[in-house]
Amino acid sequence: MQNVERFKMKKFAADAGTLFNRAVQFTEEKLGSAEKTELDAHFENLLQRADKTKLWTERVLRQTEAVLQPNPNIRMEDFFYEKLDKKKRDRNNHQEQLGNAMVDAGNDYGPGTSYGNALVKSGQTQIQIGNTEREFTQATVNNFLQPLKSFLEGDMKTIQKEKKILEVKRLDLDASKNRLRKAKSTASQQQPNSTTNTLTLVEDDVIARAEADLRVAQAEFDRQAEITKLLLEGVSSAHAHHLRCLNDFIEAQTTYYAQCLKYMQDLQRQLGSYSVGGGNTAPNTLGPGISNNYSTDPMIPSAPPMIQVIAATPNTEKKQARVLYDYDSADSSELSLLADELITVYRLPNLDPDWLMAERGPQKGKVPSTYLEVLE
Repeated sequence: MQNVERFKMKKFAADAGTLFNRAVQFTEEKLGSAEKTELDAHFENLLQRADKTKLWTERVLRQTEAVLQPNPNIRMEDFFYEKLDKKKRDRNNHQEQLGNAMVDAGNDYGPGTSYGNALVKSGQTQIQIGNTEREFTQATVNNFLQPLKSFLEGDMKTIQKEKKILEVKRLDLDASKNRLRKAKSTASQQQPNSTTNTLTLVEDDVIARAEADLRVAQAEFDRQAEITKLLLEGVSSAHAHHLRCLNDFIEAQTTYYAQCLKYMQDLQRQLGSYSVGGGNTAPNTLGPGISNNYSTDPMIPSAPPMIQVIAATPNTEKKQARVLYDYDSADSSELSLLADELITVYRLPNLDPDWLMAERGPQKGKVPSTYLEVLE
């Protein structure tokens, strides 16, 4: 039992002495009074590349998360859920919230009205965009963010750990070099005519032990340097993997924006048949057959009027008509209608008696007369 306790005490004393020597070496290096083992240029370049990789990977990761979720409070909440290994709360994104509000407003106004119907369709499109955004976010997390996080929490942590060990081994090596240098300096200062050999024997023993410690420290440093170098060279493979992940992210982003564009173009075509005329529309002062397509809104910069010459229709009496029911056109010769909107109608000689020609702004087409109430 006493031997065990004695061994523990010796080990504790040795460890304390090692820590003290490292602290002394580190302090003297900072003060410029001790030499420091320099790594080769290739090794230094590998270290710098690893540091840059860690810095920019963390920054790209944070900024990508900010793009996917701009609200920092929600990001922090999701972070805690992830650390606690709990399922994140299922919440609507901004597009889905906007879409639900538009649908509710349209239903409250009445889907039979022009504005209400347009709000419902716009809200449904916003919900579709929200669903597409959710799919894009999930794809980005799985194919881009998660690999970056795994690299930082795995390979990069290992590299940082081995770098610290290498720094400790370097301090031990330089401390051993300094001890050997001091031992040799002390021995060289002894008088050559000394009558006793006891001091010389002690100094030779100190030098021998310092040389043995230096060989051990050098071997440990070389071994740790080789381990660290192999890990640092593996950063190139990490860059290649991150490039593939980046391509996946860009592909997902391209798909997301293309899908959003398609949804908006479809919505724009649907809303194109709705009457958007208002009281601020400028009257036509250019004469019959010429339309003046410019806005009278003082907040919108005026542009030169677009003049469109339309062949006059002979012997046609144009009247206003109110649409009684919604009507979807069957082909390009017909005009779609929305209930309660006002359009201009007139008859053509060769047109079926049950049909009228209708105009709504620049749009023109035939419509069934049973869907209209002609205003006298």
